[in-house]
Amino acid sequence: MKGSERPVVKLPANTRSGTREGHGGSESPTSAARLRDVTRRFGPVTALEGVSFDLVPGEIHGLLGENGAGKTTLARILGGLLAPDEGQVEIGGREVALRSARAARARGVAMVHQHFSLVPRFTGFENIALFNGGAWTAKGMAAPDYRDRVEARATELKLEVDLDVAVEALGVGARQRIEILKALMSETGVLLLDEPTAVLAPREVDGLFAVLREVAGAGTGIVLVAHKLDEVLAAADRVTVLRRGRWVMTEAAAAVSAKGLAEAMVGGVVVGFEASRRTVRHTSQDSARAGESVAAVASLRSVNVTRDGQPALRGVTVEVRRGEVLGIAGVDGNGQRELARVLAGIRTPDSGHATLPAEVGWIPQDRGGEGLVNDFTISENVAFALHGKDTCRRGPWLDWAGIEHAAADLVREMDVRATSPAAAAATLSGGNQQKVVTGREFLRSGDLLVAESPTRGLDVKATVAVRSRIAALARDGDHPPGVVLISADLDEILELSDRIAVMVRGRLVPVPRDSHNTRDIGELMLGAQQSGGSR
Repeated sequence: MKGSERPVVKLPANTRSGTREGHGGSESPTSAARLRDVTRRFGPVTALEGVSFDLVPGEIHGLLGENGAGKTTLARILGGLLAPDEGQVEIGGREVALRSARAARARGVAMVHQHFSLVPRFTGFENIALFNGGAWTAKGMAAPDYRDRVEARATELKLEVDLDVAVEALGVGARQRIEILKALMSETGVLLLDEPTAVLAPREVDGLFAVLREVAGAGTGIVLVAHKLDEVLAAADRVTVLRRGRWVMTEAAAAVSAKGLAEAMVGGVVVGFEASRRTVRHTSQDSARAGESVAAVASLRSVNVTRDGQPALRGVTVEVRRGEVLGIAGVDGNGQRELARVLAGIRTPDSGHATLPAEVGWIPQDRGGEGLVNDFTISENVAFALHGKDTCRRGPWLDWAGIEHAAADLVREMDVRATSPAAAAATLSGGNQQKVVTGREFLRSGDLLVAESPTRGLDVKATVAVRSRIAALARDGDHPPGVVLISADLDEILELSDRIAVMVRGRLVPVPRDSHNTRDIGELMLGAQQSGGSR
């Protein structure tokens, strides 16, 4: 999808020029939502400082910035989840004091969160009904036709969702689709989307953006918080960049480039940015891997796993070789989650055989539920990777000085925006939490690293760094680990992988080398092509 192909939304001239009130422009004659000189602090950390932001009805407005720049804080203020310490919020041209998400929803503001706001034990349908008043009659009974309306809306939006499965049993991609459907089931004047495409396949992303343009065409103002710059430029009419809690720029999307946005986000040149945008596979050891001398560090043989009584993995057989990146693509819910858990040693196969090394690094897809203990400090979370290493023990006791030193090194090397390694994980932004999990698992991946969407929620600079680290991990040293990279981001898969397979309905389908391109892999991800067996 090219940026020039998107339909042009007719915005007031002053908004499309890139100037706006509070930063040198005149006031927009219409506004779906507006922040005026908003400041928000969390203890000693200033998340937003004097930020003004204007959303016009009928536009898609991309909101960009590094991890910790204040994007999610801004969206949560508009969504009624946070109150500003200073400044004003306007919805529909009127100043408001939004005291809750319910109050914001009553004014037509809906938010799709980066960290899902779903009730885990409820089904997808129950979560949607819980959120939307249209699901209920005046007597508090379920509206008899509401299920039909939900299914019709899901079909219209081309969102494949399983409405009858408990959310806790679904992968993050399925949860994301339920969140989007939930937000769009009633009239919405302002729609806030925080990283909505992170786990979607390319065709699903195109379909979502087509839906968003239709929604915007009906007059809804949409804020798209994202890190994938090409996606933002393809979808947005305007873009705003924040840096370390301050406003940097607002411009028409057609007037800026991905490179220019990346530099605005970090305040300078992003080393390796252009190289990371070229889908060139890491092939430095291809000739060695082609021989029989390359050792397998892990293998699965005819592995079957069930989930809620249904097959999740069907006869999966695969080897992971030392010093290679095995890329596994797929639409979430096709078995990737179960495959990752088996390879990480978290899940025992129902049948078949798994041969795994003693220590496996595992970057889970759900950093909040599986990657971190939010009440623990960064150092305490890092200790999960180090507690078994002799260098971090004194007899039976943990060497906390050594662990804290390692945590400080991780914070510095991964550029984690935190006051110190003693900061609680819960105080970090989502992207900075991802940096902690990723950096920690690099520390214990001596033989095998299983990485599920490792750059999900990371800014462009951190994405480049993590991808470079993964490539180097599988290349350097006499005994590099094998890496299993599970991702819906095909650019990531193509850039890093030596071999590629696709998960389709629980089966692992190898991708021939001449099909290592986004079109062919995207078709396989959605099951449009079928290949027999797995290897």
